[in-house]
Amino acid sequence: MKLSVIILGLAYLFLAGGCAQHPKDLKPEEAQEIAKEAYLYGFPLVMNYKTLYANAIDKNSGDYKGEFNQKSCDARLFTPDDKAIVTPNSDTPYCMFWSDIRNEPIVFSVPAVDSGRYYSFQLIDLFTHNFFYIGSLTTGNKAGNYLIALESWDGEIPEGITQVVRSETDLFFTIVRTQLFDPDDLNNVANLQSEYEVKTLSEFKGEGPIKKDVAGDFPKWVEGAQYTEASFTYLDAVLQFISPNGKDEMLLGKFKKLGVGREGFDITKFDEEIQRAIKDGVKEGVAEMEAFIKEQSSDPLGSTKVFGTRKFLEQSAKENYGFENAHLIRAVGAYLGIYGNSAGEATYPMYLTDINGQALDASGNKYTLTFESAQMPPVRAFWSITMYDGKTQLLVDNPLDKYLVNSTTTDDFVKNPDGSTTIYIQKDSPGKDLEANWLPAPDGPFYSVMRLYGPKEAVLQGEWKNPAMIKTTKK
Repeated sequence: MKLSVIILGLAYLFLAGGCAQHPKDLKPEEAQEIAKEAYLYGFPLVMNYKTLYANAIDKNSGDYKGEFNQKSCDARLFTPDDKAIVTPNSDTPYCMFWSDIRNEPIVFSVPAVDSGRYYSFQLIDLFTHNFFYIGSLTTGNKAGNYLIALESWDGEIPEGITQVVRSETDLFFTIVRTQLFDPDDLNNVANLQSEYEVKTLSEFKGEGPIKKDVAGDFPKWVEGAQYTEASFTYLDAVLQFISPNGKDEMLLGKFKKLGVGREGFDITKFDEEIQRAIKDGVKEGVAEMEAFIKEQSSDPLGSTKVFGTRKFLEQSAKENYGFENAHLIRAVGAYLGIYGNSAGEATYPMYLTDINGQALDASGNKYTLTFESAQMPPVRAFWSITMYDGKTQLLVDNPLDKYLVNSTTTDDFVKNPDGSTTIYIQKDSPGKDLEANWLPAPDGPFYSVMRLYGPKEAVLQGEWKNPAMIKTTKK
């Protein structure tokens, strides 16, 4: 899958007592190097802002969820009409909401959930780190109350709190996934969602909410701006809500040399040579992303290495790829499927090419995936394979409104004489008798993602291999 050229910058607020460097002191070589590093570091934060703006700021976005600290759930599955998040999950009805813990912590309360049903609260900070999970695979299916606070909060913990969790950013995003067994199960999911509670600490203690002042600069999102230097404005907005650690503070101080975070980035303040250098640096960052994705596209465990906590990602970058930092793998993760789960929660073998390394295109080709009789995905929860349009990265409209195949429908699959199961991936029906095995594709480029919830050790250790994508026809 070919990536569009993305031009990104990075912003940081002017450090008190610091002294900003005037553009005339910036050399082209340095500007190019900074721009490349800023691109790789900043891409996840910009894409995170896109979701934040649509979900919590712009009431006319079409994807507005509600104010900060307000639960928003929907007992339905994602369709091609949902465009705010690329490579969306259509397995589990979602709750999605943003939290602001600058004034006080927030408490998430969950009911007891049936042991046979998967659910999870995925807590994601502004860096896109998955900093905590509440759910069946982590904290269990018992009821509990979880207090989420800033690392600097030292208030009194009230009775009834199951666990205190720390966030390194003022704002964070929560995605709640609740397993749906079949269409008739929607009411059960809706009932569970209604029992999830989101309260400020004051509300939890019965004191009423503290008056909220949602201060901050939230510039209007303009689609396409993430591919230009206009993205600097969004980085500046995100970094209002981040207290950088030591490593990040030094890095962000260097990014100020591009002019971001002082009066606001304005590329016209630089001479033409510096402007070209900034753009060239970003192009280098894009090329590095493209090369990494191409090189790693056949790695079935790739998703297990690019999503997780800050500590995990720094360790993964070093041990798996020999990188000094996690900037590149965070950027790749955010581009290919922002808000991907950590490895213990779910893994995502991706199909970006066929078995011969050729790009996937269903305009004139047909493909198959075949599971041997004893080789269905080994998971503690469930699995699925979802289809995405290669151009939009969204779900694919089709006559059956069918966007995936999964383990809850295995009884409907038509098996081969030897007991194996073949999934047919093509734009046209393979025939009425085989439609249970059909994963409808677009009339053009596509990619697919296998999701394994609660992957067993055989998956995490690479002992189990996902089946190859086989092209059965040619243009």
